[in-house]
Amino acid sequence: MRYPEEEFDDHDDDTPPYWTAGQHLPPDARKMGLTAHVPDGALLDFAGALDSTKLKHRITAWVMLVVFGMPVVFYVLRLVIAMTPG
Repeated sequence: MRYPEEEFDDHDDDTPPYWTAGQHLPPDARKMGLTAHVPDGALLDFAGALDSTKLKHRITAWVMLVVFGMPVVFYVLRLVIAMTPG
């Protein structure tokens, strides 16, 4: 089986390839010392690599928002229930 030539990355300069970990971390995260090798940095790197023009990436972003937002919603609900009389 032959692969088209455009599938191969002719990476001949000294910069790291685009697919290596840590390439999508924001500069502020790098200043704080986060890398793709720690959980918080890996999550930031993953989220930074999402492309909003792709449907699967948008779905992934919404799922991540729900997963990380639900504990906050549950905590607020618990707080409201605890504060209501009766």
